[in-house]
Amino acid sequence: MHSTSAPLPSSASSSTTTAWTGVALVVATGVMAALQVGKVAIAVPQLREDFGLGLSAIGWLMAVFSLLGVFGAVPVGAWIARAGDRRLLATGLLALAVGSTIGALAGSLAALLFARVVEGLGFLLIVIAGPALLQRIVAPAAKDLAFAIWSCFMPVGIAIAFFVGSVLEGWRGFWLANGVLALVLLALVLAAVPRGERDARRLSWRDVAGDTARTLEARAPLRLALCFAIYSLQFFALFNFLPVLLIERMGASVATAGLLSALACLANVGGNLAAGLLLARGTPRWRLVAVATATMGIAALGIFLPLLAALPTFLLCLLFSGAGGLLPATLLASAERAAPQPRLAPLTVGLLMTGNNVGQMIGPVLVGGAVEALGWPAAAAIVALASVAGLWVAMGLRPLR
Repeated sequence: MHSTSAPLPSSASSSTTTAWTGVALVVATGVMAALQVGKVAIAVPQLREDFGLGLSAIGWLMAVFSLLGVFGAVPVGAWIARAGDRRLLATGLLALAVGSTIGALAGSLAALLFARVVEGLGFLLIVIAGPALLQRIVAPAAKDLAFAIWSCFMPVGIAIAFFVGSVLEGWRGFWLANGVLALVLLALVLAAVPRGERDARRLSWRDVAGDTARTLEARAPLRLALCFAIYSLQFFALFNFLPVLLIERMGASVATAGLLSALACLANVGGNLAAGLLLARGTPRWRLVAVATATMGIAALGIFLPLLAALPTFLLCLLFSGAGGLLPATLLASAERAAPQPRLAPLTVGLLMTGNNVGQMIGPVLVGGAVEALGWPAAAAIVALASVAGLWVAMGLRPLR
C-alpha cells in the first residue's frame, strides 16, 4: 500500500554517516502525509451526514491526491532539484497544516475540495522530497534499511488515522489536530534535518523526454507501472471504503470499524517485509506479483459479496492486505533490473509512481460510483476483474530475473 516514491537523485551526494534523527523525522513526515489519506476514509459517515454527500463525491475527495500525483510528479521533482529537498519537505508540511485547518473549518463541499487540493500539494511534495532527502543524509550501507522503513509510512499513517479518528468525537477536531501536528513537525524538521546544497542547473525537458521514451521502449518498466496501477486500484477500492463497509455490512460501530480497519492496514506492513525476505531467497518476482494479485481478487469476492459472517469476512480483509503488501515492495525492488540503463532506474521508479497514482485515483471514484448505483457486489466485480488483468501483466514479467 504505497504512495511512496523511490530514491531520487539528490542535489547533494550521499552522506558518509547516517543522520538517524533526520531519518526518523523524514519518516514521521511521511506518516503525517499518510494521515491525510486515512482521515477521510474514517470520516465518511460524518461527512455524508454533514454535507449530504454520496459515495461518488467521497471518492473524488479521496482521489484529489492521486490526480495531483499523476500530473504533478515531474514538475515537483524538477522543483526539488532547484529549490532543495529540505526546503520543499518543509513546504509540504506547511501545506498540510494550512489545508487541514481550512478543511476543519469548511462549510461546503467546494471549501472541502479546496482544502484537499492544498493538502494534496503538501502530500506530493513530501512523498517526492522525502526519499530525495533520505538519499542525501543516509550512508550507502544503511540505505536499504532506511528505505525499507520509509516504505511503510503509508499503511502506518492510514492505520493511525483509522484508529484515532474512530475514537474522537467529530471529524473537524481531528482535522484541526492534524494541522497543529504538521506545524510541530515543520519546526522539528527545520531544527534537526541537515541542510543540503541546492542545484542551480536548469532542467532540460528535451533530455527528460528522451530518457522517458527510452524507458517506455524497454517495456518492462511499463509492465511494472501497470502492475502498480492495478494493485493500487484493488487496494484502495477496499481500504478507502473499509470503515463504511464494516459499519453498513457488519453492523460495527464507528470506533470498532476504525480499530478493525487499522489492524487490516497494518497487515500490509507484514507483506512488505515478507517480500524482501522472499526476494532475498530467490523467489521469482513475477510469481510474487501473480500470487499477490490473485489472492486479493479471490479475497475481495468474500469481502464484498454477502456470503460470509463478520469474522471470516474480516479475516479475508487481513489476507487481502497482507498479500497486497507483497506487491509494492517487489515492484520497487525490480525497478533497477527493469530499467534499460542503470542511470534510468530513478525514471523507471517515477513511472511506477505514476501507475500507483493512476490506480489510486481511479479506484475510489470507480468503486464509489458503482457501489452507490449497484451495491457492494459491484465492488467485488471490479476488484476481481482487476485481479485477472494483474495476472496477465504478471506473466509478462517472467523474463525479469
